[in-house]
Order: sequence, then C-alpha cells, then structure tokens
Amino acid sequence: MGGKRREASGPVPAQPQIPSRDRDLEEIAPGRHQDSRSEDRQEHPLRIRRTIPPTAAPISPTELLHGFRGIVDGSLANRLEREIREHFGTEHVFLASSGKAALFLILSGLKRMSRRRKVILPAYTCFSVPSAVRMAGLEIVLCDIRPETLDFDYPELAELADHDTLCVIPTHLFGIPSDIAKVREICGRRGIYILEDAAQAMGVESPQGKPGTLGDVAFFSLGRGKTLTCGSGGIILTTDADIAESIRECASESSRVSIVEYLKDIMESVFLAIFLHPSLYWFPKLLPFLKIGETRFCRTFPVHPLTGFKAGLLHDWRAKMELHNRSRSRNAAYYMDALGLAGRMPIYSADRSFLRFPVYAGDKRSKKELCELGDLLGISPMYPSSINNIPEIRDDFHGTACPGAERIAETLVTLPTHAFLEDRDRTAVREAVTDRFRDPRNADCAVTRNASSAC
Repeated sequence: MGGKRREASGPVPAQPQIPSRDRDLEEIAPGRHQDSRSEDRQEHPLRIRRTIPPTAAPISPTELLHGFRGIVDGSLANRLEREIREHFGTEHVFLASSGKAALFLILSGLKRMSRRRKVILPAYTCFSVPSAVRMAGLEIVLCDIRPETLDFDYPELAELADHDTLCVIPTHLFGIPSDIAKVREICGRRGIYILEDAAQAMGVESPQGKPGTLGDVAFFSLGRGKTLTCGSGGIILTTDADIAESIRECASESSRVSIVEYLKDIMESVFLAIFLHPSLYWFPKLLPFLKIGETRFCRTFPVHPLTGFKAGLLHDWRAKMELHNRSRSRNAAYYMDALGLAGRMPIYSADRSFLRFPVYAGDKRSKKELCELGDLLGISPMYPSSINNIPEIRDDFHGTACPGAERIAETLVTLPTHAFLEDRDRTAVREAVTDRFRDPRNADCAVTRNASSAC
C-alpha cells in the first residue's frame, strides 16, 4: 500500500535558507500532530498584545445577523446552492457540515459506482484527506510531491495508477493550482475519476480554469482559515449526473445536526467573529480546548448537511471571496518582491492568491526557530508530517518513503496573507524572515546541501 519505496530524493530545489542559531533546540518530531508552538507557549507565556492569525476569513456582525435569519429561513441554503452553481458553472452542488464531510460523501458516492478501492492522494496534504478515505472504507495510496511545485511527482503517479484505482485527488495546496491536465492524461485512459481537493482554492483563477471545476467532482472547505468560512462547512461540485445522484443518495443517509451541536456551532461562530481580530486573537491562543494550531487525524467525524445558520453566514459570499482573494494576492506579491522569490521556483512563477505564502527553511531546527520567533506574526509550520508518518496510519504504508513530502514537512513555513494584515505586520514578517536568511548568493547552495553533497 502507498507509493513506491525510495531510499533518497533528488536535489531539492533552490529555496531561501533560514540558518539555525547556536543554542540547542529540540527538533520537530516527524509524526507529531500538535503544532510545535504549543510547547513554546508554555516556555514563553503569551502576552496580551497584537497577535496575527496564520490565516483568517473574518465574519462580520451583518453576516451573523444573516446567520440567525437562516435558522428560521430555510430558503437561504437553496439560494446559496443556486448562486454557487451559477458562479462556477456547474450542474450540481451539495452543502455539507465540513470539508472532510464533503470529501467523505464524494468518496462514498464513487465507491457505490465502482468495484475499485484505491485512492491516490498527495503524500503531503491535510490530515482530513486520509481520514475521509479511511472512514469511507477505501485504501490510501500515497504519491510523492515535489517541493518546487507542491504538486504530484507525475512519473510516480503514472506508475501508481492501475486497474484498481478508484480516483486520484490532486490538491490545490495554498491555492496553487495542480496540473489537472497532466492528471487527466494519466487518469483518462484508465477510467479513473479525478476528485479535486480545492479546499484552499475557492475563487482562485488559473490558466486551466477555476479550481473546483476541472475534474469529475470537487470540494471546497468553509472551515476557519479558509478562503471563506462559516466556522466549518463543505461544498461539493460536479457536472456528472451519475456522480451527483450517487452523492445525493449518500447525503440522504446522513443525520441532521442535533440541537446541542447546532448551538455549539452558533457559539463558535460568534466567538470566531469576535476574537479572530489581531487585537484579540491572543485570547483564543491561550485556550487549549480550541486546539489552535493543532493538526489531528480523526478516525471518525460527523457528517451532516450544512445548517441554515451557516448558510446565512455566507450572505454575499461572492463579493467577500473576491475581496479576500485580492488582499491575499496583494500580500503574497509583497512577500514575493521583498524576499526576492519571484521566478526562483514554479510556485513563485505567477501572481496568485495564496491562502498562505510558502517559504522553505533550511532544516527542521531553522523551521522551529522561525515559527517560535514569528508566533505572534502568524508564521506557521503548517502540517506536522507527511501522510506516511502519521502515527495512527503509519504502519499501513510498510516503511514506504516519500522523500519530497518528508522534506516539505521538515522545512516548509507559511506566512500570513489574509485581510487583517497591516503594513506594519507585513514589514515585521519580512524582517523576521530576512533576518534569518543566509547571504542570498549562497542560499541555493546551502538549501540543497542536505539532499546532495555537490554544491
């Protein structure tokens, strides 16, 4: 099970180097689920001060009012579905309680349509993806990804795709479009479905078209920190009538949210609307039960329709989506220019709306140090491990190596791009990063030395 076994990766692409300090720092454990900053908060108590969320999609008081209206007005969910169909030009739309619930419904629907049982996914992605595959009773097959593209290793994907592959899940990580044309070239002749993970790419434009409309079926996430949020939620899109009917049958079997869960959702959304602002975000970071910055693998999770309250929160979602994506594009362009990254890797080859802006540190210690020092600035380590190193499912892959994904997990750092950023915040983030870069003339050589002795 999983991708092919490999002993070592090829040269890692040129990346900005963030040097380690002389002091002894604990290295990040590869299978660890919790954001490394949780321990740092115990060592360095958080002061009441401006604190930047790693990613944010604000909820306004007006949207809260529309949310409460949605509790009694069942037409808001139907209106939302219609608007999504019109905007994305798709025939069928379904609304679910979360992104992973949406993915589970898709996988369950595809499973009903085929006897195939393998699902190929990137070896570095959100833990919710393998969680949904497992809960749907399907087999996870990992394909390595390349650090310079954050997309599949396509020769490996071509080897992995076989007669028992149900679907491939290309991921538009951070809003960077996956090469769906290459995926289709591999999958088309084998009768394999393309299931787009567009959770982080809602409203992004690409030369291929709109992510979420390029495969056979797709989903967006409405979780906190995504392009748009209603606390949690998911959107399914497809133009395939057979897939839509199968998903509809699966969705009809899901239970309605309980009153207790409904009230909890409302309270969480109100809390989020108040405390997501940088002037108050220090408070939720202090509350362990919110699990801020924690990545978990869930063996099971609830699957419900989207509630009327959450549908109401998405009032005027198109204008809000476009506004937030413009802010993210503008802030990403600032980092690209200020850090001298334009054109250095394919992920930096175009102006785009990054949900988070990816930067590579030189090693695990450098990554840990930057995330410690940039904790209040929204500098974040993202996912704590590659999928093959998640403790709950590690044994399923029988020692399979995914060198590209493992290298990404060890060195990737993300910078905030959301609309809460002010000029002073962007400047502070830039200074935190550039202060820890080596001489740019040596950066290419320093970064690749861990993968190759040639320099």
